[in-house]
Amino acid sequence: MIPRHDSTRRMADELMTAYLTGRLDRRGLLRRAAALGVSMPALTAAFWSRQPARAAQEATPVVQLGNYDGRTLRMSVALAEDEAQVFEEVIIEGFGQATGGQIELIRIEAIDVIRTLEAQVGSGQVEIDLLAQDNNSLAPLVAGELVEEIPEADQILPPETIQALLPVLSFDNTFYFLPARPNVQITYYNSRRFEEYGLEPPQTWEELLAVGQAIQEQAGVGLLSIQGVPGGAVGVTVTQFLWQAGAEPLELDSEAAVTAFQFMQDLRPYLTPQYPTATFDTTNTYLLNESVILAQNWPFGVNVIVQEGGKEEILTYEGWSGPVANVLVLGGDVFGIVRGTPNRDMALDFFRYFTSREVQETLTSRLGWPAMRTDAFGAVEEWQEPYFESILNALQHARARPNVTYWLQVEQILTNAFNDIVTNGQEVQPTLLRYQQEIDALTDGA
Repeated sequence: MIPRHDSTRRMADELMTAYLTGRLDRRGLLRRAAALGVSMPALTAAFWSRQPARAAQEATPVVQLGNYDGRTLRMSVALAEDEAQVFEEVIIEGFGQATGGQIELIRIEAIDVIRTLEAQVGSGQVEIDLLAQDNNSLAPLVAGELVEEIPEADQILPPETIQALLPVLSFDNTFYFLPARPNVQITYYNSRRFEEYGLEPPQTWEELLAVGQAIQEQAGVGLLSIQGVPGGAVGVTVTQFLWQAGAEPLELDSEAAVTAFQFMQDLRPYLTPQYPTATFDTTNTYLLNESVILAQNWPFGVNVIVQEGGKEEILTYEGWSGPVANVLVLGGDVFGIVRGTPNRDMALDFFRYFTSREVQETLTSRLGWPAMRTDAFGAVEEWQEPYFESILNALQHARARPNVTYWLQVEQILTNAFNDIVTNGQEVQPTLLRYQQEIDALTDGA
């Protein structure tokens, strides 16, 4: 009797041979593997074992992963439970099969990352090699000399890397980070309810106001939502409206900023009463129970709402334009290599593995994560295709937030301005002038 692991390895080898010789496309490869019970790590190991042959066949250089037998890469990353399970199956097992190396996940709360690294780097006892960090919290890592420069970035970034991700990776023209998981908000709408009300998804601010008013008149209550939870949620909401008007979140004393806040105030009567509690998770709930029929949220909501919730009438698109353009906040995580790590080479090879097309395709199809490569969306299920088209379109409008060490304080200022102007109806211009003084104080003290 053939041992199970030998049988699986043989089937993985046969499937990968069929793929590399053109007898199976990527979607066919993954579907056939699922039918045979062949895991993604087994497929990935078969893929990497064939790289020399593939390189010779295609006459193009292919990155080779090192042998890290007996070594462990310690990685800090924040994952939800379902994400952790897929990460274990696809990343940890697959990297181990491809390189012999082990990955140890270290769970540190985001607010504790800086303090933990400062202690480790300062003492010379580094216990984290690689971290995945929100791209909105990078400046303190560079300013505190907690992460290493990555001069190899130009060579190891896949040519297919989405170009919108590049600006956030470097400071003063020096790479300190590598892309991990990009994110951008897309706009969800209930197509059945829109059809019932005789409406089309809004493409401009003017249309957004008109749609909101029409829905409220017919439904008797506002069914639009913007994320109004203090802090990061409001920070994203306000920043996007500011950019769409041609304003900047650090310059609230501009005419364009007045335009943006005036629009949000004008939109307020047509919002759901629940908007002050709307954030990444509650927005999904509101769309599921139809107390909201139009809202922007992150792409993970597609699996939650459509696949798990069965709401096939919820469709998506890249959103609306303001007076200047449609501009969206670039969210997500990047990788940073901790200064002083003895496993720098292993961390770079982990990045090569993580950003391979095969791994990116699997994370996209199973978790709904936007890929960091333009060519890694081809393996999604047929039902997912229009949603990921929206994500790709939205990423074309994505922009990184200001990389300043005091951004968390700026988000609180934006929250206070939002509450005063949008929720409480205070006069726009004098309120913004008052909060600009608070931003100026942060800038002067930086």
